[in-house]
Amino acid sequence: MRSIKELDVSGKKVLVRVDFNVPMDKHQNITDDTRIRSVLSTLRYVLDNNGTLIIMSHMGRPKGKIVPELSLAPVAKRLGRLLQQNIKMATDCIGPDVKKMVSEMNTGDILLLENLRFYPGEQSNDDELARELASLCDIYINNAFAVSHREHASVAAITRFAPQSAAGFLLIKELDYFHSAMDNPRRPLVAIVGGAKVSSKLGALKNMLGRVNKFIIGGAMANTFLKSQGINIGKSLVEEDLVEEAGEIMKRAISEGIKFYLPVDAVVANQIDPDAESKIVPIQEIPADWMALDIGPATSRLFEEVLHDAKTIVWNGPMGIFEMDAFSRGTVSMVHSVANSYALTIVGGGDTDVAVHSTGQSDRFSYISTGGGAFLYLMEGKILPGVAALDNIS
Repeated sequence: MRSIKELDVSGKKVLVRVDFNVPMDKHQNITDDTRIRSVLSTLRYVLDNNGTLIIMSHMGRPKGKIVPELSLAPVAKRLGRLLQQNIKMATDCIGPDVKKMVSEMNTGDILLLENLRFYPGEQSNDDELARELASLCDIYINNAFAVSHREHASVAAITRFAPQSAAGFLLIKELDYFHSAMDNPRRPLVAIVGGAKVSSKLGALKNMLGRVNKFIIGGAMANTFLKSQGINIGKSLVEEDLVEEAGEIMKRAISEGIKFYLPVDAVVANQIDPDAESKIVPIQEIPADWMALDIGPATSRLFEEVLHDAKTIVWNGPMGIFEMDAFSRGTVSMVHSVANSYALTIVGGGDTDVAVHSTGQSDRFSYISTGGGAFLYLMEGKILPGVAALDNIS
Protein backbone atom coordinates (compact mmCIF):
# COMPACT_ATOMS: atom_id res chain seq x y z
CA MET A 1 0.00 0.00 0.00
CA ARG A 2 1.59 3.24 -1.15
CA SER A 3 1.86 6.26 1.10
CA ILE A 4 1.05 9.77 -0.08
CA LYS A 5 4.75 10.55 0.46
CA GLU A 6 5.63 8.21 -2.41
CA LEU A 7 3.72 10.35 -4.90
CA ASP A 8 4.58 13.78 -6.31
CA VAL A 9 1.60 16.00 -5.47
CA SER A 10 3.16 19.22 -6.77
CA GLY A 11 0.92 20.87 -9.34
CA LYS A 12 -1.59 18.02 -9.01
CA LYS A 13 -5.24 18.01 -8.07
CA VAL A 14 -5.38 15.71 -5.04
CA LEU A 15 -8.74 14.23 -4.00
CA VAL A 16 -8.67 13.15 -0.35
CA ARG A 17 -11.37 10.92 1.16
CA VAL A 18 -11.74 11.79 4.84
CA ASP A 19 -14.31 11.06 7.52
CA PHE A 20 -15.88 14.36 8.57
CA ASN A 21 -18.97 12.65 10.03
CA VAL A 22 -18.67 14.72 13.19
CA PRO A 23 -21.31 15.10 15.91
CA MET A 24 -23.42 18.28 15.79
CA ASP A 25 -26.08 19.74 18.08
CA LYS A 26 -29.58 20.75 16.96
CA HIS A 27 -28.23 24.13 15.83
CA GLN A 28 -25.64 22.40 13.60
CA ASN A 29 -22.76 23.43 15.83
CA ILE A 30 -19.93 20.88 15.79
CA THR A 31 -19.55 19.45 19.30
CA ASP A 32 -16.38 17.40 18.69
CA ASP A 33 -13.94 18.11 15.86
CA THR A 34 -11.48 15.27 16.62
CA ARG A 35 -12.05 13.67 13.22
CA ILE A 36 -11.32 16.93 11.44
CA ARG A 37 -8.13 17.55 13.41
CA SER A 38 -6.94 13.98 12.83
CA VAL A 39 -6.56 14.49 9.07
CA LEU A 40 -4.91 17.91 9.10
CA SER A 41 -1.39 16.53 8.67
CA THR A 42 -2.34 14.94 5.35
CA LEU A 43 -4.16 18.05 4.14
CA ARG A 44 -1.24 20.28 5.09
CA TYR A 45 1.18 17.93 3.33
CA VAL A 46 -0.70 18.44 0.05
CA LEU A 47 -0.76 22.22 0.51
CA ASP A 48 2.87 22.46 1.63
CA ASN A 49 3.96 20.52 -1.45
CA ASN A 50 2.13 22.78 -3.91
CA GLY A 51 -0.87 20.56 -4.50
CA THR A 52 -4.48 21.58 -5.07
CA LEU A 53 -6.77 20.02 -2.48
CA ILE A 54 -10.22 18.53 -3.07
CA ILE A 55 -11.80 16.95 -0.01
CA MET A 56 -14.75 14.56 0.13
CA SER A 57 -16.69 12.96 2.99
CA HIS A 58 -20.07 11.70 4.07
CA MET A 59 -22.22 13.00 6.90
CA GLY A 60 -24.85 10.94 8.70
CA ARG A 61 -27.27 8.61 6.95
CA PRO A 62 -29.31 10.53 4.36
CA LYS A 63 -30.05 7.26 2.52
CA GLY A 64 -29.26 8.57 -0.94
CA LYS A 65 -31.40 11.70 -0.63
CA ILE A 66 -30.52 15.37 -0.14
CA VAL A 67 -31.03 16.23 3.53
CA PRO A 68 -30.08 19.90 4.16
CA GLU A 69 -29.41 19.21 7.86
CA LEU A 70 -26.65 16.80 6.81
CA SER A 71 -24.75 19.28 4.67
CA LEU A 72 -21.00 19.53 5.20
CA ALA A 73 -21.18 23.36 5.21
CA PRO A 74 -20.56 23.61 9.00
CA VAL A 75 -17.47 21.43 8.52
CA ALA A 76 -16.14 23.81 5.86
CA LYS A 77 -16.26 26.66 8.37
CA ARG A 78 -14.49 24.68 11.10
CA LEU A 79 -11.87 23.37 8.68
CA GLY A 80 -11.20 26.91 7.46
CA ARG A 81 -10.53 28.05 11.02
CA LEU A 82 -8.22 25.11 11.73
CA LEU A 83 -6.22 25.56 8.52
CA GLN A 84 -6.53 29.36 8.65
CA GLN A 85 -7.47 29.34 5.01
CA ASN A 86 -10.57 29.94 2.93
CA ILE A 87 -12.47 26.74 2.07
CA LYS A 88 -14.63 26.72 -1.03
CA MET A 89 -17.81 24.68 -0.56
CA ALA A 90 -19.40 22.85 -3.48
CA THR A 91 -23.15 22.37 -3.62
CA ASP A 92 -22.70 18.81 -4.93
CA CYS A 93 -19.99 16.17 -5.11
CA ILE A 94 -20.20 15.49 -8.88
CA GLY A 95 -21.69 17.19 -11.92
CA PRO A 96 -20.85 20.07 -14.28
CA ASP A 97 -20.86 22.75 -11.56
CA VAL A 98 -18.34 20.81 -9.49
CA LYS A 99 -16.13 20.17 -12.52
CA LYS A 100 -16.20 23.89 -13.31
CA MET A 101 -15.14 24.75 -9.74
CA VAL A 102 -12.31 22.21 -9.93
CA SER A 103 -11.10 23.53 -13.30
CA GLU A 104 -10.89 27.05 -11.83
CA MET A 105 -8.81 25.99 -8.81
CA ASN A 106 -5.28 27.27 -8.38
CA THR A 107 -2.35 25.67 -6.55
CA GLY A 108 -3.02 25.79 -2.80
CA ASP A 109 -6.82 26.12 -3.14
CA ILE A 110 -9.14 23.92 -1.07
CA LEU A 111 -12.55 22.68 -2.20
CA LEU A 112 -14.86 20.63 0.03
CA LEU A 113 -17.42 18.53 -1.86
CA GLU A 114 -20.95 18.09 -0.55
CA ASN A 115 -22.11 14.95 1.30
CA LEU A 116 -21.27 11.83 -0.72
CA ARG A 117 -24.21 9.92 0.74
CA PHE A 118 -26.69 12.25 -0.95
CA TYR A 119 -26.12 9.74 -3.79
CA PRO A 120 -27.29 6.13 -3.30
CA GLY A 121 -24.35 5.03 -5.46
CA GLU A 122 -21.89 5.88 -2.69
CA GLN A 123 -23.01 3.06 -0.41
CA SER A 124 -23.66 0.63 -3.28
CA ASN A 125 -20.06 1.06 -4.50
CA ASP A 126 -21.34 2.28 -7.85
CA ASP A 127 -18.72 2.41 -10.62
CA GLU A 128 -20.30 5.41 -12.35
CA LEU A 129 -20.19 7.55 -9.21
CA ALA A 130 -16.64 6.38 -8.56
CA ARG A 131 -15.63 7.26 -12.12
CA GLU A 132 -17.15 10.74 -11.79
CA LEU A 133 -15.31 11.39 -8.54
CA ALA A 134 -12.03 10.08 -9.95
CA SER A 135 -12.35 12.40 -12.96
CA LEU A 136 -11.87 15.37 -10.62
CA CYS A 137 -8.33 14.46 -9.66
CA ASP A 138 -4.82 13.49 -10.65
CA ILE A 139 -4.26 11.65 -7.36
CA TYR A 140 -6.70 9.95 -4.99
CA ILE A 141 -5.82 9.58 -1.29
CA ASN A 142 -7.76 7.43 1.18
CA ASN A 143 -7.38 8.99 4.61
CA ALA A 144 -10.70 7.76 6.03
CA PHE A 145 -9.89 4.80 8.27
CA ALA A 146 -13.31 4.96 9.93
CA VAL A 147 -15.11 4.00 6.70
CA SER A 148 -12.43 1.79 5.16
CA HIS A 149 -14.34 -1.31 6.27
CA ARG A 150 -17.08 -0.28 3.84
CA GLU A 151 -17.12 -1.12 0.13
CA HIS A 152 -18.26 2.34 -0.89
CA ALA A 153 -17.66 4.16 -4.16
CA SER A 154 -15.36 6.78 -2.62
CA VAL A 155 -13.36 4.14 -0.74
CA ALA A 156 -13.14 1.04 -2.92
CA ALA A 157 -14.39 1.45 -6.52
CA ILE A 158 -12.66 4.80 -7.03
CA THR A 159 -9.20 3.22 -7.00
CA ARG A 160 -10.03 1.52 -10.31
CA PHE A 161 -10.48 4.88 -12.05
CA ALA A 162 -8.14 7.35 -10.34
CA PRO A 163 -4.84 7.92 -12.21
CA GLN A 164 -2.88 7.30 -8.99
CA SER A 165 -3.98 6.22 -5.51
CA ALA A 166 -2.34 6.02 -2.09
CA ALA A 167 -2.97 6.11 1.65
CA GLY A 168 -2.97 9.22 3.81
CA PHE A 169 -1.09 9.57 7.08
CA LEU A 170 -4.09 8.81 9.32
CA LEU A 171 -4.94 5.54 7.57
CA ILE A 172 -1.32 4.43 7.80
CA LYS A 173 -1.07 5.46 11.44
CA GLU A 174 -4.24 3.56 12.39
CA LEU A 175 -3.01 0.37 10.74
CA ASP A 176 0.49 0.67 12.18
CA TYR A 177 -0.76 1.08 15.75
CA PHE A 178 -3.19 -1.82 15.48
CA HIS A 179 -0.70 -4.23 13.95
CA SER A 180 2.03 -3.27 16.39
CA ALA A 181 -0.38 -4.17 19.20
CA MET A 182 -1.67 -7.42 17.73
CA ASP A 183 1.09 -8.92 15.55
CA ASN A 184 4.16 -8.48 17.73
CA PRO A 185 2.98 -7.09 21.07
CA ARG A 186 4.84 -6.62 24.30
CA ARG A 187 3.21 -9.07 26.69
CA PRO A 188 1.01 -9.57 28.59
CA LEU A 189 -1.47 -8.43 25.94
CA VAL A 190 -4.89 -7.69 27.47
CA ALA A 191 -8.04 -7.29 25.39
CA ILE A 192 -10.91 -5.38 27.02
CA VAL A 193 -14.15 -6.07 25.19
CA GLY A 194 -17.43 -4.42 26.16
CA GLY A 195 -20.60 -3.14 24.58
CA ALA A 196 -24.07 -4.54 24.25
CA LYS A 197 -23.92 -7.68 22.13
CA VAL A 198 -21.71 -10.75 21.84
CA SER A 199 -22.94 -11.17 18.26
CA SER A 200 -21.23 -7.94 17.14
CA LYS A 201 -17.93 -8.98 18.75
CA LEU A 202 -17.99 -12.74 18.18
CA GLY A 203 -15.58 -12.70 15.25
CA ALA A 204 -13.17 -10.46 17.15
CA LEU A 205 -13.25 -12.67 20.24
CA LYS A 206 -12.52 -15.82 18.23
CA ASN A 207 -9.73 -14.20 16.23
CA MET A 208 -8.06 -12.81 19.33
CA LEU A 209 -8.10 -16.11 21.21
CA GLY A 210 -4.79 -17.06 19.67
CA ARG A 211 -3.21 -13.67 20.33
CA VAL A 212 -4.09 -12.32 23.78
CA ASN A 213 -2.97 -13.34 27.26
CA LYS A 214 -6.02 -12.01 29.10
CA PHE A 215 -9.61 -11.16 28.25
CA ILE A 216 -11.69 -8.67 30.25
CA ILE A 217 -15.38 -8.81 29.35
CA GLY A 218 -17.78 -6.05 30.40
CA GLY A 219 -20.95 -4.32 29.27
CA ALA A 220 -24.19 -6.12 28.52
CA MET A 221 -22.34 -8.72 26.46
CA ALA A 222 -20.91 -10.08 29.72
CA ASN A 223 -24.43 -11.24 30.62
CA THR A 224 -24.39 -13.86 27.88
CA PHE A 225 -21.10 -15.24 29.21
CA LEU A 226 -22.38 -15.17 32.79
CA LYS A 227 -25.51 -17.07 31.81
CA SER A 228 -23.34 -19.72 30.13
CA GLN A 229 -21.85 -20.30 33.59
CA GLY A 230 -25.29 -20.94 35.08
CA ILE A 231 -25.61 -17.51 36.75
CA ASN A 232 -29.11 -16.03 37.00
CA ILE A 233 -28.90 -12.53 35.53
CA GLY A 234 -32.52 -11.45 36.05
CA LYS A 235 -33.94 -9.38 33.19
CA SER A 236 -30.54 -8.30 31.94
CA LEU A 237 -29.98 -8.18 28.19
CA VAL A 238 -28.77 -11.57 26.99
CA GLU A 239 -28.44 -13.24 23.59
CA GLU A 240 -30.02 -16.60 24.28
CA ASP A 241 -28.92 -18.11 20.98
CA LEU A 242 -25.27 -17.40 21.80
CA VAL A 243 -25.14 -18.62 25.41
CA GLU A 244 -23.69 -21.99 24.42
CA GLU A 245 -21.16 -20.44 22.03
CA ALA A 246 -20.07 -17.95 24.70
CA GLY A 247 -19.42 -20.87 27.01
CA GLU A 248 -17.34 -22.58 24.34
CA ILE A 249 -15.23 -19.46 23.86
CA MET A 250 -14.51 -19.39 27.59
CA LYS A 251 -13.61 -23.08 27.63
CA ARG A 252 -11.28 -22.66 24.67
CA ALA A 253 -9.61 -19.64 26.27
CA ILE A 254 -9.01 -21.49 29.52
CA SER A 255 -7.70 -24.57 27.69
CA GLU A 256 -5.17 -22.34 25.87
CA GLY A 257 -3.99 -20.73 29.09
CA ILE A 258 -5.75 -17.41 28.48
CA LYS A 259 -7.12 -15.71 31.59
CA PHE A 260 -10.79 -14.83 31.21
CA TYR A 261 -12.36 -12.23 33.53
CA LEU A 262 -16.07 -11.51 33.97
CA PRO A 263 -17.84 -9.07 36.33
CA VAL A 264 -18.19 -10.15 39.97
CA ASP A 265 -20.72 -7.47 40.91
CA ALA A 266 -23.05 -5.13 39.06
CA VAL A 267 -25.04 -1.92 39.28
CA VAL A 268 -28.62 -3.05 38.74
CA ALA A 269 -31.94 -1.26 38.19
CA ASN A 270 -35.50 -2.26 37.46
CA GLN A 271 -35.54 -0.27 34.22
CA ILE A 272 -33.19 1.57 31.85
CA ASP A 273 -33.85 5.07 33.09
CA PRO A 274 -31.48 7.69 34.54
CA ASP A 275 -33.93 8.21 37.41
CA ALA A 276 -34.53 4.51 38.10
CA GLU A 277 -33.79 3.07 41.52
CA SER A 278 -30.42 1.33 41.41
CA LYS A 279 -28.21 -0.67 43.74
CA ILE A 280 -24.99 -2.67 43.77
CA VAL A 281 -25.20 -6.45 44.16
CA PRO A 282 -22.88 -9.46 43.79
CA ILE A 283 -23.29 -10.94 40.33
CA GLN A 284 -25.00 -14.05 41.78
CA GLU A 285 -27.64 -11.91 43.50
CA ILE A 286 -29.24 -9.95 40.67
CA PRO A 287 -32.99 -9.73 41.53
CA ALA A 288 -35.28 -11.57 39.12
CA ASP A 289 -37.02 -8.40 37.88
CA TRP A 290 -33.88 -6.23 37.71
CA MET A 291 -31.12 -5.87 35.12
CA ALA A 292 -27.36 -5.29 35.21
CA LEU A 293 -26.55 -1.91 33.61
CA ASP A 294 -22.94 -1.39 34.71
CA ILE A 295 -20.09 -3.22 36.37
CA GLY A 296 -19.84 -2.69 40.13
CA PRO A 297 -16.97 -1.31 42.24
CA ALA A 298 -15.56 -4.74 43.13
CA THR A 299 -15.35 -5.56 39.41
CA SER A 300 -13.63 -2.25 38.73
CA ARG A 301 -11.00 -3.09 41.36
CA LEU A 302 -10.58 -6.60 39.96
CA PHE A 303 -10.11 -5.31 36.41
CA GLU A 304 -7.60 -2.72 37.65
CA GLU A 305 -5.56 -5.54 39.21
CA VAL A 306 -5.77 -7.55 35.99
CA LEU A 307 -4.22 -4.60 34.11
CA HIS A 308 -1.45 -4.12 36.65
CA ASP A 309 1.22 -6.05 34.71
CA ALA A 310 -0.15 -5.41 31.20
CA LYS A 311 2.33 -4.28 28.56
CA THR A 312 -0.22 -3.89 25.75
CA ILE A 313 -3.94 -3.09 26.13
CA VAL A 314 -6.52 -3.06 23.34
CA TRP A 315 -9.97 -1.79 24.37
CA ASN A 316 -13.24 -1.78 22.43
CA GLY A 317 -16.63 -1.23 24.08
CA PRO A 318 -17.90 0.43 27.31
CA MET A 319 -18.57 -1.37 30.59
CA GLY A 320 -22.18 -0.21 30.90
CA ILE A 321 -24.71 2.39 29.76
CA PHE A 322 -22.20 5.16 30.36
CA GLU A 323 -24.41 7.81 28.71
CA MET A 324 -26.51 7.75 31.91
CA ASP A 325 -24.64 9.05 34.94
CA ALA A 326 -25.99 6.36 37.28
CA PHE A 327 -24.47 3.66 35.08
CA SER A 328 -21.29 5.40 33.93
CA ARG A 329 -18.93 4.75 36.83
CA GLY A 330 -17.68 1.38 35.63
CA THR A 331 -16.63 2.78 32.26
CA VAL A 332 -15.08 5.87 33.85
CA SER A 333 -13.16 3.65 36.28
CA MET A 334 -11.89 1.57 33.36
CA VAL A 335 -10.72 4.74 31.59
CA HIS A 336 -8.64 5.67 34.64
CA SER A 337 -7.29 2.12 35.09
CA VAL A 338 -6.12 1.95 31.47
CA ALA A 339 -4.75 5.50 31.59
CA ASN A 340 -2.78 4.70 34.76
CA SER A 341 -1.21 1.57 33.29
CA TYR A 342 2.34 1.44 31.93
CA ALA A 343 1.18 -0.34 28.79
CA LEU A 344 0.83 0.61 25.15
CA THR A 345 -2.87 1.51 25.20
CA ILE A 346 -5.06 1.50 22.10
CA VAL A 347 -8.77 2.39 22.19
CA GLY A 348 -11.05 1.26 19.39
CA GLY A 349 -13.24 4.22 18.50
CA GLY A 350 -17.02 4.47 18.72
CA ASP A 351 -18.56 4.75 22.18
CA THR A 352 -15.25 3.95 23.84
CA ASP A 353 -13.46 7.01 22.50
CA VAL A 354 -16.42 9.18 23.55
CA ALA A 355 -16.04 7.83 27.08
CA VAL A 356 -12.29 8.51 27.10
CA HIS A 357 -12.67 12.06 25.80
CA SER A 358 -15.48 12.82 28.28
CA THR A 359 -13.15 12.08 31.21
CA GLY A 360 -10.40 14.38 29.94
CA GLN A 361 -7.91 11.48 29.92
CA SER A 362 -7.36 11.18 26.17
CA ASP A 363 -3.80 12.51 26.28
CA ARG A 364 -2.81 9.62 28.56
CA PHE A 365 -3.62 6.96 25.95
CA SER A 366 -1.10 5.82 23.37
CA TYR A 367 -3.66 5.92 20.56
CA ILE A 368 -7.39 6.48 20.18
CA SER A 369 -8.76 5.16 16.91
CA THR A 370 -11.13 7.29 14.82
CA GLY A 371 -13.18 4.28 13.73
CA GLY A 372 -15.13 1.84 15.87
CA GLY A 373 -16.47 -0.38 13.09
CA ALA A 374 -13.19 -0.42 11.17
CA PHE A 375 -11.25 -1.14 14.35
CA LEU A 376 -13.55 -4.08 15.14
CA TYR A 377 -13.11 -5.31 11.56
CA LEU A 378 -9.36 -5.47 12.17
CA MET A 379 -9.91 -7.23 15.49
CA GLU A 380 -11.77 -9.91 13.53
CA GLY A 381 -8.62 -10.50 11.48
CA LYS A 382 -10.10 -9.14 8.26
CA ILE A 383 -8.52 -6.90 5.63
CA LEU A 384 -10.30 -3.58 5.25
CA PRO A 385 -11.87 -3.24 1.76
CA GLY A 386 -10.46 0.29 1.51
CA VAL A 387 -6.97 -1.05 2.20
CA ALA A 388 -7.42 -4.00 -0.16
CA ALA A 389 -8.44 -1.56 -2.91
CA LEU A 390 -5.19 0.37 -2.43
CA ASP A 391 -3.14 -2.84 -2.29
CA ASN A 392 -4.65 -4.02 -5.57
CA ILE A 393 -3.58 -0.94 -7.53
CA SER A 394 -0.13 -0.50 -5.99
